[in-house]
Amino acid sequence: MKSDDWTTLSCPLPSQEHAAAAENRQNSLTKPPGSLGILERLAVRLAALQETERPKVDDARIILFAGDHGITLHGVSAYPSAVTVQMLHNFATGGAAISVLARELRAPLEVVDVGTLATTEIPGVVRDKQCAGTRDFSTEPAMTIEEAQFAMAAGRRAVQRAAVGADLLILGEMGIGNTTSAAAVASALLSKSPDDLVGRGTGLDNKGVEHKARMINAALKLHGLGGTEKSPLETLACVGGLEIAALTGAIISSAQSRVPVLIDGFIVSVAALLAVRINPSCKEWLVYSHRSYEQGHQQVLEALDAEPLLDLKLRLGEGSGAALALPIVKLVCALHAGMATFDEANVSGRG
Repeated sequence: MKSDDWTTLSCPLPSQEHAAAAENRQNSLTKPPGSLGILERLAVRLAALQETERPKVDDARIILFAGDHGITLHGVSAYPSAVTVQMLHNFATGGAAISVLARELRAPLEVVDVGTLATTEIPGVVRDKQCAGTRDFSTEPAMTIEEAQFAMAAGRRAVQRAAVGADLLILGEMGIGNTTSAAAVASALLSKSPDDLVGRGTGLDNKGVEHKARMINAALKLHGLGGTEKSPLETLACVGGLEIAALTGAIISSAQSRVPVLIDGFIVSVAALLAVRINPSCKEWLVYSHRSYEQGHQQVLEALDAEPLLDLKLRLGEGSGAALALPIVKLVCALHAGMATFDEANVSGRG
């Protein structure tokens, strides 16, 4: 088998039998039908994915992938590329936002260096990389196909470590410059202008956003992307990031392992778009946590037919939005399992 053949292996189908049973239960609970909105639909979806009438999310785990980007040479971020490695130390010592959230949620967090500029081992960080950072995609492809495939496989390996016994996975990322790569990938896959997708990232001003869009537009022309027949993998290799590749592989692998993924913001959603384009059968296993404040996120969500749970104007990344949504998902399961039915509570139903 070729190294990339695993990415197209079919993911399990949701159980329609258990979806029907869960929907019947929802309709018998002591509330007006539909009164809990999308939470009811989520309960039914989780039941179908977990093949049970009463789903649970007792064991959620978080994986964060980190990588550096050659395109940062051109000032597309408000922060220098050195911040990526500095943040790895911050994750490892528990000082980052996702570290705090993971502790409060009692969710194990694994940080994986799949392509940063770090030259030495960092205690508390898993090192699984073939190269240190991508190339400058304004002059050449960010990665070779083989490098992209290696990073995708690193994502799969991380899922294989985390998925055993897990009810749900949260995936996050860190990489200065990765909103530029994500916007470039989304522009190519959606055949949309970078002007419609580029956001402020780490806090660019208007001139910085315009410069970022120009850089992406020139790169798309250089690589012949946008409205072409290039595959999602080729697009990823041309303008993507190593952590985006790892996220893509992790999403596919998690779905193949029957573990739902709570998708974070713009970067992870672009990886989800890649994953669905590579393997459409993984789509059913994705739950969308929030709508990011990044300009392009809404268009990516629409392309995925996604219905996010929250809109808090977040743009931090790291998996933080998904972590914030995790208590809601837990409560969805608790409501579905714990509420009384009309018969159990001796409450009259609708006339």
